[in-house]
Amino acid sequence: GGRMEVLEEKEEEEQREEELKALEISDNLQDVETKVSMEQNCVPSDVRDFNWSSIDTSQLPSSYKSNSLKEKKLLHIADHFLQQYTHLCPDRKPLFLHPVNECGVEKFVSTTVRPTLLPYTELYHWDGCASFVSDYLTMEPLESPITPPSSLYSPTTILKYQRGNCFDFSVLLCSMLIGAGYDAYCVHGYATREICTLDETLELCPLLRKPQEVPKERMKKSNKYRVKPPPDLQSKFELQQEAKKAAETEAAQKNKEGEEEKEVEKPERDPLYGLRVHAWVLVLSGKKEVPETFFINPFTGNSHSTMDEHFLGIESVWNHRNYWVNMQDCWNGCKDLVFDLGDAIRWEIMLSGSNKPLQLLPDAEEEKELSDKEMDDMQEKEEEDMSFDMPPSWVAPIQISPREFETRCSQGRKVILYKKAKLEKWAPYLNGNGLVKRLTVYADLDCTEAVEVREWFKNREDMLDMREVNKQTQLTTDYFSPGHLLSLKAHTYTSLEPETEHTMEFYNEARVDGLQKRVENANEMTEYFVGRDDFLYVRHMEFGKRGQKIHLAGTRTEINSRPIVQIKECFHRNLEKPADEDVAERIFLITEEMIHLTYHLKDKYITASKKDFFKAAERDRKGNEIIMTPEMCITYQAGSSEKDKKLLHLYKLLQELTVEEKQLKQQVRQSEAEGLNILKIRENEETNIRLSVSIYNTERNEKRRQQYEAMKNTMEDELQGQAEQDLDYLAPFLIQIGHSEKMTKAQALRVRDNCLTDFKHRLVDKANIIQARLEKAVEEQQQKDQWFQENQNQLSAEEEDDFLARCSETTFHIQILALRLHREKQTAPQKYLALEEKLRKDPRLAEHLSHT
Repeated sequence: GGRMEVLEEKEEEEQREEELKALEISDNLQDVETKVSMEQNCVPSDVRDFNWSSIDTSQLPSSYKSNSLKEKKLLHIADHFLQQYTHLCPDRKPLFLHPVNECGVEKFVSTTVRPTLLPYTELYHWDGCASFVSDYLTMEPLESPITPPSSLYSPTTILKYQRGNCFDFSVLLCSMLIGAGYDAYCVHGYATREICTLDETLELCPLLRKPQEVPKERMKKSNKYRVKPPPDLQSKFELQQEAKKAAETEAAQKNKEGEEEKEVEKPERDPLYGLRVHAWVLVLSGKKEVPETFFINPFTGNSHSTMDEHFLGIESVWNHRNYWVNMQDCWNGCKDLVFDLGDAIRWEIMLSGSNKPLQLLPDAEEEKELSDKEMDDMQEKEEEDMSFDMPPSWVAPIQISPREFETRCSQGRKVILYKKAKLEKWAPYLNGNGLVKRLTVYADLDCTEAVEVREWFKNREDMLDMREVNKQTQLTTDYFSPGHLLSLKAHTYTSLEPETEHTMEFYNEARVDGLQKRVENANEMTEYFVGRDDFLYVRHMEFGKRGQKIHLAGTRTEINSRPIVQIKECFHRNLEKPADEDVAERIFLITEEMIHLTYHLKDKYITASKKDFFKAAERDRKGNEIIMTPEMCITYQAGSSEKDKKLLHLYKLLQELTVEEKQLKQQVRQSEAEGLNILKIRENEETNIRLSVSIYNTERNEKRRQQYEAMKNTMEDELQGQAEQDLDYLAPFLIQIGHSEKMTKAQALRVRDNCLTDFKHRLVDKANIIQARLEKAVEEQQQKDQWFQENQNQLSAEEEDDFLARCSETTFHIQILALRLHREKQTAPQKYLALEEKLRKDPRLAEHLSHT
């Protein structure tokens, strides 16, 4: 009896435990449901508020509202396939085969794919198609995150309303990719929460990803002749211990920081991990030179490796021709999947007759050897195998107008949040300043403290392409496309005020002086040159303060300009001169009235030749001529102790340098003026921003449209006037009788006779003109023949050929004129009679002339 009681107690305990478990499970499910509803709340209200059931389907084609016989047969085959599948794989979820379309009609998923190549070069490549779909459509979450949708609308409807779930995105993208020649497939599978909900807040922005650096192989240099370093007398053990301690503390610090960051960045554990349904696109290698099979997430337009851990499994794939069920285990996500759709064990194909690989010649030969009985058996099997081709797509042709293609995002604007970054996109011409893209980089994960802002522009008349603003240093860099008014390439500044820090880069190929860069601040200016004939590559100028009274001998400083203290120039080697006569660097110390010259190094020398000139302080004061003294020039000649140059040479050199110094000062003033002009122009360009419009853009080019309309109106007026003139052939004769409403018989006869007489005169005149031209041509030909007979013996073979060629031309002209004259004489009576008949039938003369 006691044993029975114990057993009963045990049973009761087990029952209680089961009840508790059931309660826990229901709690968990409730939590999941509340979390899902919270996720739905994260979606923008305008996306959720849109009601698909209220859309107008009355104007859609008949193929949307009913199924053809072939489509009905396909649905029957699909149901049969699904029955077998559920019987063989009872533990797997039902397949996504024939959801209803927008008209409530069941359509097989493969027929919803409509391959289309759109006439935009950007859409000829997968990345262009993917970025267009991700920009153009607004993402809607699935009604239930763990089950595929009950309906699948046509790509045309999705494009019309610019919104859809992952399946809608995938079908549209797949249609465009197949049209562009890719081997693309829609995928029904499972993915992580971040992929399914389009949450990119833990992803690094693609614009901030650094390209992987390829390590360069360092050349090993031989140490054979190197000077050995002095011996290191420090204890290596002590150094090792110190390094170890430092490394440990650094690692601990890094680990701590990393853990803190991870805690902040780590997403919450997903209760629906592995159950979230998602649709994406699979692109197989082979076609369009795709080297490796990859996935495209249609929400972002980004490509992913098939090994990506965000994709957790695949149920089935389909294109416009067939449907395949994945029979491989997805315990390790999609990492171990083999995408050979021809493998019947790994992928179960629905329409086995369709998509058969072409038989190769050896196989064909083997087939011939098979017996008749075997051939009959094979044929029977094929018939059993539902040899059925996919019916054509029921979807109307996919069309995108140039305006829609250009506008992209709905309302022309899109915002994407990334990890510590925000990306905004706009349609061209939507912003008055031409802004099309802005990336804001933040220091924190909450995106409150901006560090850097990058902006991209399009269609700017000032050719501005991109702008970078460092929010910490307030440094702005503008980048320009080739074609700026002043050949500007890049401009870095804190403000557009003159004499603040500026760096201007130029397209040196477009400049006569080869200027590549100019760096300027209040006290200095440096210019960098490329490809100059005088081998100059750097010019550095130093300025004094305006308040200082600096005596500049022989020159008068401008009131507003900064006094020049020093000019330094550096030159590349000119191989046409010996090294010790080829100046490498020259410094004009203007305030100290000195000139330093440094020459290039000679081969195997470690010191360079130098010359220092000291200008005469007394010169030009009393009007005396300058007398060159040895003290005015200190020379160091590398490799020679003699004073090489005579005073006359040095005097000439000093004179040349003095002239060049004067020219350089002018050059510096020109550079300053150019810098000020650029700042002024840039300020003007920024205050009055203008956008250029292509002459082919008929919608936006208002000026061209007005010109065209004006031209069209004038042409219409001219044509109308001309038509009126051409119409009335009796007008000149009716004027003579005063255009009376009703004319007498005598007047009508006079009008007819005048008209016929005039026409007869015209015909005779025409014949006479042709006759006169014919006679003149015959006379010229006779003169030429006579001249040729007289001078035949004196002409060379070439001249004779040339003469005969010209004669043949004249003969041909005579023949043409003779024919025209003959035709004119033949047709004149007919033309005359035709006019007479026309006059008799003319409504104004008919009542008087009908009996004559």
